[in-house]
Amino acid sequence: MPLDPAQYRTLAPKAASYHWLLVALITTMVIGIACFWQIEHAGHEITGMGNRVVWGLPHVFAIGLIVAASGALNVASMASVFGVDRYKPWARLSVVLALALLAGGLLILVLDLGRPDRLVVALTHWNFRSIFSWNILLYNGFVVIGLVYLWMMLERRFNRYVKVVGSIALAWRLILTTGTGSIFGWLVGRNALDSAMLAPLFIALSLVLGTAIFVVVMVAAQRWLREPISAELVQSLAQLLGWFVLALVYFSVLHHLTNLYVAEHADMERSLLSGFYGLLFWGGHVMVGTLLVAWLVFTGSASVGRTVWACIAATIGGLLLLYSIVIGSQVVPQRLFPGKVVIGSDFGDAGLAQYSPTVWEWGLGFGGLALALLLFLLVMRILPLHPQVGKS
Repeated sequence: MPLDPAQYRTLAPKAASYHWLLVALITTMVIGIACFWQIEHAGHEITGMGNRVVWGLPHVFAIGLIVAASGALNVASMASVFGVDRYKPWARLSVVLALALLAGGLLILVLDLGRPDRLVVALTHWNFRSIFSWNILLYNGFVVIGLVYLWMMLERRFNRYVKVVGSIALAWRLILTTGTGSIFGWLVGRNALDSAMLAPLFIALSLVLGTAIFVVVMVAAQRWLREPISAELVQSLAQLLGWFVLALVYFSVLHHLTNLYVAEHADMERSLLSGFYGLLFWGGHVMVGTLLVAWLVFTGSASVGRTVWACIAATIGGLLLLYSIVIGSQVVPQRLFPGKVVIGSDFGDAGLAQYSPTVWEWGLGFGGLALALLLFLLVMRILPLHPQVGKS
């Protein structure tokens, strides 16, 4: 007997909002291409980045999409690996969303780092002492495993292998997110980073962003088809999101407490927990991304509306936390000569750096996000991914 007997179909939207969304996504992607073209020809000097802030807003978008791709497999993993029946009809959608988000995130990285024409060099020359080379292997492996995972689901003859491939995918995505977090956690030259706590923090962040985006996409698809959503499914996903958010804030607070405990990081932590970046952490991550989500999820009835708003709040809070990690770690002064007293300097240790993202960076970031959603919607129109009513 096949693992999942639910009947599937391609997306045939009946609501005008779907077509308006397509127009908006295509327009945004075109704007993103134009922004990349401008940055490519004028150089990064037209952005807010410089010698101190070398990873700007596009990196926040890219990393957010990459970790969200890992978390978007939550539903598929819960269904095939842990045997949660209510999630099985949505497993296909989960895998396709994960692959689309990863494609959008990687595209932003390639276009933002400069010289995308030399990507083949990065794919053929390996330095295994570099965490960046490791991540290229992890990203490629994620794509291959995801495609095989989807194939096992689509082809009924291979349904019996879904659990095996799903277990591999679960392990691989945890390793991938650990690698992404380790890119920052192993940067000993940045006092705001340089912590093994960033690996579990990024795993928790991926669970939050992936679950939140999947719920919004699932609800939107049901609305386009003008079909109801199972109350039991909505409540289950809302509770799941709530616990993921609590795990994220736990690792986030633990990361900052660890840095506060280390005397050499105390000044840097005070800078990040106050002022503009403190506002992002306390107002965005804690208030919106944690307390508001917990209130929406754990109090009152888990309606579709409350769940969607909780997902939006969790996504905003997670991205603001990511912004404070990626950008905040670069604006604080560097300790260029540990144990020495620097008499004078105007390089990376001279006060807080100023960074304001320009319109070109916003355009590139939203362009990559638009591409990811367009890919997802296109595949939904081609492959039978959406379960029939009564089977969800």
